[in-house]
Amino acid sequence: MTGFLALLSSLIWWVLFGSIGAVLPSAIAWIVLRWSEGAPVVFNRTYLACLIWSLLTLLIGASAAAHVGITRPPLGPLLASGAFRISLVLSMLMGVVALWRLIPRVDARRIRIGSACVAVAVVMAVVFGIATTLVSA
Repeated sequence: MTGFLALLSSLIWWVLFGSIGAVLPSAIAWIVLRWSEGAPVVFNRTYLACLIWSLLTLLIGASAAAHVGITRPPLGPLLASGAFRISLVLSMLMGVVALWRLIPRVDARRIRIGSACVAVAVVMAVVFGIATTLVSA
């Protein structure tokens, strides 16, 4: 019973941190998609796509950190590891697919895959900039 409760608690915290972590990327992606598409996009679907992307990124990033063996600060060597770089590339690919498949424009057409790529690139640039600033501090 204790193991079940620990697993349930871990899943609740994973979803909670994932949903908190999806707020800023979804706001950035929504602004970029409105600009690149030239038409309004649905924000709640943008948040859903970023939430799914965030949950999968947390899962892949944690498994890459466990694989490398760096799960506590300092995290500088983790950013330089090949496994973590591969996890970032996989994260970006999953982000493009999630945004492209889940976000419609208000005229019910799907966004272009190029717009999804631009949105993911901007989100990753901002988040990576913030992460490297926090790691080097």
